Amino acid sequence: MEGFAADRVPPLGAGTVLVPWPNRIRDGIWTHGGVRHLLAITEPVLMNAIHGLLAVTAYRPAAQSAESVTLLATVYPQVGYPYQLDTTVTYTLTADGLAVTHTISNAGGDDAPVALGTHPYLKIGDVPTEDLVLTLAATSHIDVDHRLNPIGETPVAGTRFDLRAGARVGDLDLDDGFGGVISQDGRGEHSLTAPDGRRVTLWGDDNMADVQVFTPRIFPVRTGDTTRLGQAVAIEPMTAPADAFNSGRGLRWLAPGEEWVVRWGIAPAGFAD
Repeated sequence: MEGFAADRVPPLGAGTVLVPWPNRIRDGIWTHGGVRHLLAITEPVLMNAIHGLLAVTAYRPAAQSAESVTLLATVYPQVGYPYQLDTTVTYTLTADGLAVTHTISNAGGDDAPVALGTHPYLKIGDVPTEDLVLTLAATSHIDVDHRLNPIGETPVAGTRFDLRAGARVGDLDLDDGFGGVISQDGRGEHSLTAPDGRRVTLWGDDNMADVQVFTPRIFPVRTGDTTRLGQAVAIEPMTAPADAFNSGRGLRWLAPGEEWVVRWGIAPAGFAD
C-alpha cells in the first residue's frame, strides 16, 4: 500500500477507516424521524460531509502480537451524529496476505445508523501505478452530479465503467462509486495486475456490496527517500454508497449493545518469496 509519514495528515484519505459513513453526505444534512441533523462540512469545495468521523481520530492500541495489532477508536455523540460507537480494527498478517476485521458496537441508548468503508491505495513494488491493470468485480455505476453526490445507478455493461475485464490505470480518471459487487464464496474481489504478471487482490466480505475507485494524479508517491506527485489508485470497499444516510441503501441500524463485524483483506499473488 502507498504510505506516508506519521507526522502528516493522511494524503487524500490514505488508509483511513470510514465510519459511521463512507464517501459523502450531501450538504452534510440528513433527516430521521422528523429530526434534521447537520454534520460538519469536511469537503468545503463541494459542500459535503465526507468519509465519516474517524479520519483524524487517534486510535488506541488494544492488543499486539508478532502477526497482528488491534486498535480502538470511539465515535462520541456530536453535532449531526448524536450516537456513541465503540470501534476496533484488527490487522493480521496471514499466509494469504493481510486480513482486516472491523467491529462496531453501539454504546448508546438509541438505535444508531452505521455504514463502513476503508481507503487503501494499492501498489505493486516499484511498478508505476499507471502501468497496472485494474479489474473491478462490479456490475453497476453510481451516477453523480457535479458535486459527486448520487443521482442514479446504471449497469456498467457497454460503458467505459465496465472494468470486469480490466483497464490500464493510466487510462482511467475516476472518483466513482460502483454497486452490485459480484460475490463468490462469500467475498467480492478486485485486483491490480502488473505487466510481469504479479497481482494484488483486494477482497471484501458480503457486507462490502459497494466499492469506490479513485485514481488521482496528485498523490505524494514515495520512491526510496524521495516523494513526488504521481498517480495512485484507491480501491475502497464499502458497505453502502455515498449519501446512504439519506437514501437508506446499505445503511445498518445498530440496536443499543449490538455489534457488527465486517472483514476485508489484501492478497498478493505471483510474488517471489
